[in-house]
Amino acid sequence: MSSPFHPVLNKNTTRIYPAEMGTQNLGRLRVRVTTQGMAPVENATVRVSPPNDSETVLDELTTDESGLTQEVELPAPPIDYSLAPSTEQPYTEYTLNISSANFTPITIHNAEIFPNVTALQNASMREAGPDDRGTLYVIPPHTLFGDYPPKIAESEIKDTAETGEIVLSQVVIPEFVIVHDGPPTDTSAANHYERFRDYIKNVASSEIYATWPEATITANILAILSFTLNRVFTEWYRNQGFNFTITSSTAFDHKWIPGRNIFSNIGLIVDQIFNNYLSRPNIKQPILTQYCDGNNVQCPNWMTQWGSKELGDQGRSAIEILRHFYGDSIYINTAPEVSGVPASWPGQNLNIGAYGNNVRMIQEQLNSISNTYSIIPKVAVNGQYTQQTADAVKAFQQIFDLPANGIVDFATWYKISGIYVAVTRMAE
Repeated sequence: MSSPFHPVLNKNTTRIYPAEMGTQNLGRLRVRVTTQGMAPVENATVRVSPPNDSETVLDELTTDESGLTQEVELPAPPIDYSLAPSTEQPYTEYTLNISSANFTPITIHNAEIFPNVTALQNASMREAGPDDRGTLYVIPPHTLFGDYPPKIAESEIKDTAETGEIVLSQVVIPEFVIVHDGPPTDTSAANHYERFRDYIKNVASSEIYATWPEATITANILAILSFTLNRVFTEWYRNQGFNFTITSSTAFDHKWIPGRNIFSNIGLIVDQIFNNYLSRPNIKQPILTQYCDGNNVQCPNWMTQWGSKELGDQGRSAIEILRHFYGDSIYINTAPEVSGVPASWPGQNLNIGAYGNNVRMIQEQLNSISNTYSIIPKVAVNGQYTQQTADAVKAFQQIFDLPANGIVDFATWYKISGIYVAVTRMAE
């Protein structure tokens, strides 16, 4: 488990570091603070402390006009702890205390910091009410380090007789999923409405290590996407009389943890491939791609997470990793529809020199977003992709954790669309 903290003052900075850890292994943290309607909260204070010691402040951060803190470095364990099964905790846990005038404070215990990657902590604040003492999140151990129930085996393709009539005629990427935070029959567990991409980012950050090879991370995200879309497509739980899409129980589905941080590389991969899933020939529904860790639990014919990491180390691609475990007949498919956006991806990047209705739509959406995120400059709505438009796109990308290249690619298109819908709803 995590080592006890014995803080000492680092002479070169005002930060206080765990003495036994040193400062050679550093991870990064950035915090985003918004209202529940996705508006940025400026001048919020974020205090970073060791676990169970909120009196010791390692760093104090303040959010800017976009609701973002600066990115700060924090000590983390050696990277080797996360590259092979280990009894040593591969991440450092920190406590985050987030406060702002007129809002209910948020405390997050056990935010995870890995070496060499950036942790992104999102905090959604609600307006303070009478006797409102704040929101507390206590993040449990990562699934590869903690003790969780193994997945109960299911068939990878659902017979419609098991669930009743399948509601969807094609695979659709939902705008939201409803996550039941517990086993299916636990009536005391809360249901949470989660944006689909945010749900996938949360699960991936909870079930794999962000320090792994990109191909391994991609393979695991594709498995999580396909599994989740199978639950959506077959209406698995609703056809059993439940009022949710999926659970947070590892025995039935994947581990989703309310309030946890994600990691920037995992988030970017999800944004780039979130409309993909895994298929087999002549099968309409996404494959229920089950897996296990391959260390504490063995699962023949399923992917093992540590096994996928070893294949990534060998230079295998994501599809090669998946076929190693699920067979050569599996392939990557694309959902034809993404819900909750004004228009689907046009199929090609928008860059300087582009013109037409798609450019005009992006310009209109950026201007609407800039009413809430003022750092994004206003642009002329003329359907011409000029340097002015590229600069506005670049500012948007910097705020929302995308490569800031000024090009509207697949990930940027859907991120702009998603934020546009959120801020428009807030205005309404």
